[in-house]
Amino acid sequence: MKKHYWLLSGLAALMLAGCLSDVESKTAEEASAESPESTEVMEDQTKQTEPLVVYLNDFDELIEPLFEEASGYDIELVSGNGAEVQSRIEAEKSNPNWDVVWLDGQGSFARWEEDGILLENISLENEINLNEFGESLVPTSKAYYPTGAHAASVIVYNTNEISAEDAPKTWEDLTNSKYKGVVGMADPAVAAPAYPFVAWFFEDLGMDGGKEFFTKLFNNGTKVYPKNPNVVEALLSGDLKVAALQESNAYKMKQDGEPIEIVWPKEGAPASVRYAAISKETDQEEVAKAFISFLLEKETQEEMISAGTEGYFTSPVKEVASPENRHQEAPLFIADPANAAKNEAEIKEWFADQSVQ
Repeated sequence: MKKHYWLLSGLAALMLAGCLSDVESKTAEEASAESPESTEVMEDQTKQTEPLVVYLNDFDELIEPLFEEASGYDIELVSGNGAEVQSRIEAEKSNPNWDVVWLDGQGSFARWEEDGILLENISLENEINLNEFGESLVPTSKAYYPTGAHAASVIVYNTNEISAEDAPKTWEDLTNSKYKGVVGMADPAVAAPAYPFVAWFFEDLGMDGGKEFFTKLFNNGTKVYPKNPNVVEALLSGDLKVAALQESNAYKMKQDGEPIEIVWPKEGAPASVRYAAISKETDQEEVAKAFISFLLEKETQEEMISAGTEGYFTSPVKEVASPENRHQEAPLFIADPANAAKNEAEIKEWFADQSVQ
C-alpha cells in the first residue's frame, strides 16, 4: 500500500501513513517475537555474503566439512604446494583474492607481515587454548597464529643398505665420506618445509657457518630434489640410501612397510611451523577469525592428528597428543620467522648456485 501514498493529500495522508506505520511496526515486532530463530538466521546471513577463501597446502579434504558443519559458514579452499601458494599470494599483493592463508613456513608469514598485507592484532576466542609451546610461537604483532609444528626434516636411511649401527645419528654425520653420493634432500626454493630446514642451520651456525655446512654436504655428493615426494622416490629406487626428509613423508614410508628407519638427530630437528593469517583486505574479518579459532579447538586439532600422515606434528593446543608412533618428545628447533624472512633471498640464491655445481 505504501506505493500508493502519493495519491492522498493533506492531513488524511499523514494520518493514514501514521496508522499504517504503527500497524507495520507492531506486525514486525510480533513476527520477531514469534520467530526468534528466523531473526538469528538472517543475522548470520548478513555476516557472510560469499564464501571465505582460504589458501592452504594441507588438510583440504578434512577441514572444509568440519568447519562448515560447526560454524554454518561457507568456505572455499584453494589448495597447492607451498611454493604455489606463496607465489599466488605474492602475485596478488595489490589485489588479494584470499581471506585466510594457512600454510607451512614461518619465514613467509614474517615477510608478508613486513609487506603489510596481513591483519595485525588479531584477537581470537580460542587463543586461551594455546599451550606454552603455542604461546611462544605467536608474534608480538599477533598477525599470525600457529596451528602446529613438524620436523621439516628428519634423517631417514634404507635398512637394506645401511645397518642401524652404521646409520647417521647427527646432521654432521651426513658430511661423512662413507655417505658420499647417497644423501638427498628437498629444494628449499620449491618445497615449503625445506626452507625452514635450511634456514635453521644458517641461523644456528651464522651465514658463513651455514654456507660451510652445506658446502661440505655438496662436496660429499648430496643430491637436491624439487620436493619431498621426489626424495621418497629416490630412496625407493635406490638412487639414495640416506635422506633429510620431512617427517610426514618419513612416517608414510614406515606405514607403507618400506625398508627405512627414522632417526631423530641427537641435536634435534629443524621445524616448519604451520601458521594461519588473515588478509588485511578481507571484508570477512569475523568469519576469518572464527576459522582460525576453529583450528585452535582441541577437537579440531585431534581430528587433524588422526587424519593420516598430515597429522604428524606437535600441537600448539593444550592436552593434544601427537600420534602414538611418533617421537613423543620430538626435539624441534624453530628458525626465527623474522630472521628466516630477512635472509631468505640470499640463502635461496646461494643454495641454488651451489646445488647445481
